[in-house]
Amino acid sequence: MGTGLPCGGAEHRILIENSEYWLRNYGDLAMLEVTVRRLRERWPQATIGIMTESRALVAAYFPDALGITVGDRNPWGRSGPLERVCAALGPALVGPGAVAWLRARSRLLARAIRVRDRLRGRRSPPAERADATGAKPATELVPRIEQRHPGAARAVREASLVLALGGGYLTDADLPQAGRVLDLLEYASAAGIPAAMVGQGIGPMRDPDLRERAARVLGRLPLIALRERRRGPGLLDSLGVASSAVTVTGDDAIELAQHVRNVRLGNDIGICLRVAEYAPVAARAQESVGAAVRGAAVEFGARPVPLIIAETPGSPDRATTLPLVRASANAVAALGRFVRPREVAEQVGRCRVLVTGAYHLAVFALSQGIPVVALTSTEYYDDKFLGLDDMFGGGVRLIHLDDPELGAQLAIAIREAWKAAETVREELCVRADEQAAASREAFERLFELLERSHA
Repeated sequence: MGTGLPCGGAEHRILIENSEYWLRNYGDLAMLEVTVRRLRERWPQATIGIMTESRALVAAYFPDALGITVGDRNPWGRSGPLERVCAALGPALVGPGAVAWLRARSRLLARAIRVRDRLRGRRSPPAERADATGAKPATELVPRIEQRHPGAARAVREASLVLALGGGYLTDADLPQAGRVLDLLEYASAAGIPAAMVGQGIGPMRDPDLRERAARVLGRLPLIALRERRRGPGLLDSLGVASSAVTVTGDDAIELAQHVRNVRLGNDIGICLRVAEYAPVAARAQESVGAAVRGAAVEFGARPVPLIIAETPGSPDRATTLPLVRASANAVAALGRFVRPREVAEQVGRCRVLVTGAYHLAVFALSQGIPVVALTSTEYYDDKFLGLDDMFGGGVRLIHLDDPELGAQLAIAIREAWKAAETVREELCVRADEQAAASREAFERLFELLERSHA
């Protein structure tokens, strides 16, 4: 290539801002798996660091990568004996202990914060103010990431590239994570470290502070690859981001589902109901969803399949999905808690129709030519699913969970999707292949960006 780089990019250190630090969302894991594989294909000897709260889980899922935490003192140091053991054992054996530790630590941390806040309240120290010259307190001169996440700051300073993985976190619905990612990207840009975003779903974004920060940070990035074109490009344009930096690729997880695509159409009905703070669902609506899916399974002689894409504390799909099929005589057993995303995509691939409130299950289905009945209760999920429908040229039927005729409307949607499945399959697969190719082209731009910076 004539860049003067060491063979295999041996000196590269690529820091991935992973959108889910506990590695408990199989959609995020799918994007991460595709990203790591692409980076390895280009630079076999590069060091790949993944931001996380569990080095053990990173080692179990990605043995050739480093887990980097926000408090790491030596983020790019070699893996220790524990990580090597976890890499050998894999996620099924490592996962339960790693997550138990994360939960215990979270409880202890929350307790410590409450005690600290009570003590601060008793002392009531005067707030720091600018002195007579107008100078800010010293703490305000230190970048926020160095104060809150010093390990991440160290990792950025020693990186060759900072890459923000795909997700839907640049939105009003996820302000803490949006702030964390913007902190990282802004710090990288200020330090002269190349940074980019891939597979992004952006918005809704009306919060004025978030918009101001996003405009300041995103406008400095040379590449932002979006997973949809319905909302993202216009939103970035409204923030002043140059169109030359923006490209639309589709979701990076499409490639993983593409690789497990079945030759024949399945005969199961997949179901996942997402209930979370950002996706509220009334108890009566949950009952209606279960009844409609069970009824359709009987009507078509199909097996209902509970599909779990997120095991995170704030959105445990297992707890809200399994009850929906419990009364079915022939329901398929759910996968275990610490599987690989490929296994989830394969289970989706045995379905003829998918009913889902979870975005990445819809990605897995559409990428394999399977129509989707999408369940939504918020504008955030409206945008996610309508963006997918646009990228695939159809294949998604939106059902609102607050519809007073929910049960009847859902039954009709499932019936129509079942009948149309053979007709829409080929076109959905073609659209998936086009998006996977566009995503790879965006990564070529990313590779060239880093290689030019090291030429």
